[in-house]
Amino acid sequence: MEQAFTSTILAIEIVFVHPVINQPLLNAAMPDLTQPTEAKSTTRRVPISVVIITLNAGAVLADCLASVAWAAEILVVDSGSTDNTVALAEAAGARVLQQIWLGFGPQKQWGVEQARYDWVFCLDSDERVTPALAASIATWLTQPFDPEKTLARCARRNRFLGRYLRHGEGYPDWNTRLFHRAYGYWTDLPVHEHVRSRQPVSCLATLEGDLLHHSQENLPDYLRKQERYTQLQAMLMYAKMRDLPLVKRLWRLGVTVLKVLLAGPVRFLRFYIFRLGLLDGWPGFLHIAIGSWFTAVKYAKLLRLLKRAS
Repeated sequence: MEQAFTSTILAIEIVFVHPVINQPLLNAAMPDLTQPTEAKSTTRRVPISVVIITLNAGAVLADCLASVAWAAEILVVDSGSTDNTVALAEAAGARVLQQIWLGFGPQKQWGVEQARYDWVFCLDSDERVTPALAASIATWLTQPFDPEKTLARCARRNRFLGRYLRHGEGYPDWNTRLFHRAYGYWTDLPVHEHVRSRQPVSCLATLEGDLLHHSQENLPDYLRKQERYTQLQAMLMYAKMRDLPLVKRLWRLGVTVLKVLLAGPVRFLRFYIFRLGLLDGWPGFLHIAIGSWFTAVKYAKLLRLLKRAS
């Protein structure tokens, strides 16, 4: 009993007579639950560079920059703008580099290589990141690094004739834009460039939220662009076919004739009927009809090149 009494006196002395000594003991016993736990406090978002290529983009660049103000770095790769593009970029805190035009894929890849951070998100100047997509990117960057998950795609919503399309080939227009540059790169294709994995097998993740393609093209400009793109595509396909053996070239020639006749109608049915492009009204119809027409034009141009070669 004497030992128990002594222990009680000692405890009272610690609590009331020596509060300085007691404070650490109380803190250890009763943690402050209002503070974040150790697991939360160690969560860190990996920095990311947003890379944007520009040429006389003053009319659309401000909204693009505002939509990615959360990025650790905004890198604008300009190819000789004569308007206020550079001034807008610098005012928004972006780092601006000048690079003569290399082509869409090579220009974007050059920008990726100049970025400060390994994780990059690539944008065109007439695109905007929605808040939902920005939140999804932020969540992605807090996850533990996985070498099999180094590329992520997002749904791009295209604007045509003043209206954002919700169906057909206008949405979802899947694009891979977020990637680790050690594991992905831009192709050097002259048209329809895209991000490709450096690994033979890679898991492509899907981000939530939309990437808005705020195109301000009028119809004549859009048609001229499609005419230019089909010429480039035909030349690219021809370059892959011209060194084939004669039998294979003749086979491809026959296939090309069929595609001239059938590719356009098949494309129209696919996007207008089966992917509900008809729900986008007149802009949806026109967007798909033009795409279908130029699909046939692309193969007609290829057929002409093949005939000339033979």
